[in-house]
Amino acid sequence: MESDAKNDSQFALSKIWSNEIVTGFQVSLIALPLCLGISIASGFPPIAGIVTAIIGGLLVSRISGSHITINGPAAGLIVVILAGVEKLGHGDAVLGYKLTLAAIVCAGILQILLGVFKVGKLSTFFPVSAVHGMLAAIGVIILVKQLPVLLGTTAQAHSIFGMIKEIPSMISSANPLILLIGFISLLITIVLPMISIGVVKKIPAPILVVVIAGIMGTAIGLNSDSSYMFNNKEFHLGSKYLVMLPKNVFASLGFPDFSQVLSLEFISVTFSIAIVGSLESLLSAAAIDKLDPYKRKSNLNKDLLAVGVGTTIAGFLGGLPMIAEIVRSSANINNGAKSGWSNFFHGMFLLVAVLLIPGLISSIPLTALAALLIYTGYRLASPQEVLKISKIGLDQLCIFTITLVSVLATDLLIGIAAGILTKIVLHVLRQVNIMHLFSCQVRVMKKNDKSYVVEVISPLVFSNLLSFSRSIAYFPSDATVTIDLTKSHFIDHSAIEFLHDMQRDYGLNGGSLTVKEHMNHEPYTKHVLSARRLKT
Repeated sequence: MESDAKNDSQFALSKIWSNEIVTGFQVSLIALPLCLGISIASGFPPIAGIVTAIIGGLLVSRISGSHITINGPAAGLIVVILAGVEKLGHGDAVLGYKLTLAAIVCAGILQILLGVFKVGKLSTFFPVSAVHGMLAAIGVIILVKQLPVLLGTTAQAHSIFGMIKEIPSMISSANPLILLIGFISLLITIVLPMISIGVVKKIPAPILVVVIAGIMGTAIGLNSDSSYMFNNKEFHLGSKYLVMLPKNVFASLGFPDFSQVLSLEFISVTFSIAIVGSLESLLSAAAIDKLDPYKRKSNLNKDLLAVGVGTTIAGFLGGLPMIAEIVRSSANINNGAKSGWSNFFHGMFLLVAVLLIPGLISSIPLTALAALLIYTGYRLASPQEVLKISKIGLDQLCIFTITLVSVLATDLLIGIAAGILTKIVLHVLRQVNIMHLFSCQVRVMKKNDKSYVVEVISPLVFSNLLSFSRSIAYFPSDATVTIDLTKSHFIDHSAIEFLHDMQRDYGLNGGSLTVKEHMNHEPYTKHVLSARRLKT
């Protein structure tokens, strides 16, 4: 307890306020264009994402269970929200927006309940490869959906596969001036992070993109209706290519409509938002813990509850759902943030920006925001991600691919369910007893107050990790633990990764965790995280 009090005093606002204000300002410069782009791509008013980030900073940062994350809207939820607007509105964008707000409120309440009932370990139930497949599919959808905006054209098809077929015709009908702004924006987004020169390295790519794109847009008269000829074709300019904010920036926001709350479509959208939002937030918070220079660990249950509160309030006020966002959180750490106060000040600066400079925001070309989102989509669906999964094993690549294709062909819930089902089928084929799929048999032996041996008798797989973690939940964080797997005939990839994370956590808290395997445990590949079986 004395150590906790000492750590709390170390990060008191009175001691770090100047550092946190500077860091919060730097992160707000990154967040502003991204929030706008995510809002527009989601079928929401441009200001909606900023509202969420403001709530995330000013409120959620004060009640969160994580120490250094930035809360706000995320590109990964674009697909869910846009699908909600289209599905619930049936062609009426305004109605779809209001009904989706109601789904966001309900999803937030679900997240609060998950936090209250301490289901922060929910993410362990989802196979790692299926989660990566889902995120890769989201990346593909963002890439395809934002390409017409980057090109200054429109797509005729509505399905992803239909839009992919249209890419050649979209490129041939691209508006050259809009494409030029978009291409330069994309180039800046890709190249700037590669430059290691001191001053240049400190410039946030998103803010440089919107400044240069804004100047180019003004120079070519993007804010006035006009036309020009290029290659014997007539192309039109106009404010439709710009972010449009009303004079009263909050006037475009709506309030939730709960009239369809009992419909199957509404329930489907609500669960999609709750599941994807919770998964992204929990995974991001856990990832940021590994980057925290002070080696602190988030309280995932408290964090999920706080994100749920933020999402619920954002939905009532016309905003997007909220997560602990990994890109802005990483930038927060890189800029030297020490506590949640940087998140608070990032929200404060965003509030000041929308109140004082709405005119400047309205001069940002949409193609520039599309470039930022395309880069984000590419990172989610990067070929390197596929390569990393394939090195772990063909089984993981199979789960990844089936999840990705299923999400693209159907929706997120069906896609992630297909990935989970694939992994379960693979486990059954590998002779994992159905009775052990959701229940892990362990024998716990206590040597003394801080020393334990946990003998795992059944297979250890993704679907029984919750059962396994419950059996050891009462161990002190600085305990000496041995996980004996010599009698477990199969350990899957998710379980191996889970044990690796546990080793790190015990080590950071002054304890240790040792994994004891049978000499005949045979990995399926040479990768350290590969699934393994007991060779007889």
